[in-house]
Amino acid sequence: MAKEITEATFDTAVRQADKPVLVDFWASWCGPCRALGPVVEQIGEEMADRLDVYKCNVDDEAGLAQQFNIMSIPTLILFKDGVPVHSMVGSMPKASLVAELEAHL
Repeated sequence: MAKEITEATFDTAVRQADKPVLVDFWASWCGPCRALGPVVEQIGEEMADRLDVYKCNVDDEAGLAQQFNIMSIPTLILFKDGVPVHSMVGSMPKASLVAELEAHL
């Protein structure tokens, strides 16, 4: 299950994580974000042994969105060792998202 991430919890959740972290930058008013949300939740459950998954509401956490130059949502960023290694923009089918993640894990 994806947990909410904030500027206050970012360092602990991402930079100090012992496994890769996927952050879903989204907003409640964004249709594609709402469509992708359940897919991100499923991946969080299915890949929990290999990956931590967080959601970042860009309206509530504008500082984080700005820090990572989020221009379009949904944007998913995969972090390894606290560093962004891959970004995906827009809604996509689950199989495509899993394939992209597998290529970078």
